[in-house]
Amino acid sequence: MTPRDPEIPAIVAALRTDSTRAVGYEMVDLIIDHLDAAHAGSGPVSGADPVVLADRFAEPLPRFGYAMDELLPRLRDEVLADVNRLNHPMYMGHQVSAPLAAAVWGELMIAATNNSLAVREMSPVGTAIERQVIRWMAELAAFPALAGGTFTSGGQEATLTALLAARAAAFPNAWRTGGVSNAVIVCGEHAHYAVSRAVGVMGLGVESVIAIPSREWRMDVAALDAQLDAIAREGRRVIAVVATAGSTATGSVDLLDAIADQCEGRGLWLHVDGAHGASALFSPRHAAALAGIARADSLAWDPHKMMLMPLSAGVVLVRDERRLDAAFAQHAPYLFHGAADERSRDQGVRSLMCSRRADALKVWVAFQRYGAEGIGAVFAYLADLTQALADRIDVHPEFEALHAPSSNILCFRHRRAGESPAQTDSRQRPLREAYNASGEGWITLTVLGGRPVLRVTLMNPFTTPAHLDALLAGLARTAEEL
Repeated sequence: MTPRDPEIPAIVAALRTDSTRAVGYEMVDLIIDHLDAAHAGSGPVSGADPVVLADRFAEPLPRFGYAMDELLPRLRDEVLADVNRLNHPMYMGHQVSAPLAAAVWGELMIAATNNSLAVREMSPVGTAIERQVIRWMAELAAFPALAGGTFTSGGQEATLTALLAARAAAFPNAWRTGGVSNAVIVCGEHAHYAVSRAVGVMGLGVESVIAIPSREWRMDVAALDAQLDAIAREGRRVIAVVATAGSTATGSVDLLDAIADQCEGRGLWLHVDGAHGASALFSPRHAAALAGIARADSLAWDPHKMMLMPLSAGVVLVRDERRLDAAFAQHAPYLFHGAADERSRDQGVRSLMCSRRADALKVWVAFQRYGAEGIGAVFAYLADLTQALADRIDVHPEFEALHAPSSNILCFRHRRAGESPAQTDSRQRPLREAYNASGEGWITLTVLGGRPVLRVTLMNPFTTPAHLDALLAGLARTAEEL
């Protein structure tokens, strides 16, 4: 008989203690205090120096655990004290949201129940909720009744899954035998790197990606037409054309209707990367910019972006759910053992992931709490706020905008009268770094037309016009100090 580990009773006792209301309330209090301070704009926006943080956590693996009354202060003083405060109204950085509160609490339920959505029997409630949320989102996109989809880890996985479905449509034996050759993926020059990464993962080689030049930061449809004709003359096969609805750099939306015309006329698969911009469908005032999205064969959509869900929550939708099932063809009798009609109810058969979190639950909670109109109102507010920033920049003597905002993203530069373009370019990066290091605010930087530019993404409904004024004043003051 194997002797029983004498530590097990103590561990079990600790597990019971950690499951009590007292400990749970203490943890929730930490989170609420953090959110309260961030919402109020208290403290720095960004954390400590990376070297300081690396030294702080450079410690041996704990052999024995600490009491919760020792761990909780560390979480407060060493972790929460130095995270990037996305809920701070002066955080205007990457496309990561200040998450909706109800969805945050939904996350707790996801973690506590820990059901996997690989097959329905592992999460009967979660499967039903995911399929219903997918149905709602497909209806918003005006997809037909045959449409379906699945939750993903984000836009990268959504785009990869969609392109695998497109490959299965163009080369039905590709999953079984491989042998895909002389095939290309066509996208705009400002497409997310998720496209080239997916093509690389699929083994097609990134040289199989053909980038179409842009006009006003959107795919040039005339250039697309000419390129598709050239590809056909060369005898190459187009697996998919990828249009972008909400580019990372500028938030621009390609002319989806015109691109759909090109694809339909040639019988080509159209995938729309709407990871960022598809959420405009919730706002009647902004949905018109997505005209033509209903004609896509597949759509990538990230609720963790402009629906303000906690990470991670991505979705891929297809006009015909059977096309998505064809993307994967796994034999796994220990898991996928139902009949064909039964398997169609399992989400894991159409997903790259096997262990799948019930991320749809937090989206469902947000829908129940705020409704489609509430989420649309948040989208509209953030888009209006970005326009308000552009209006301020237009009349500011030290800044210039690089484009009109399409949603909640704006690129601009700090400039001085009489200076050369090279002098203007040389200031943008150190200005951004110094401003962010001050803790006063947090923005990003990108490159447009070969020139470095400041970039703001407004993802926090607690940001107000007064914070926009503080941003420009802070950047102008930092530029003067530099």
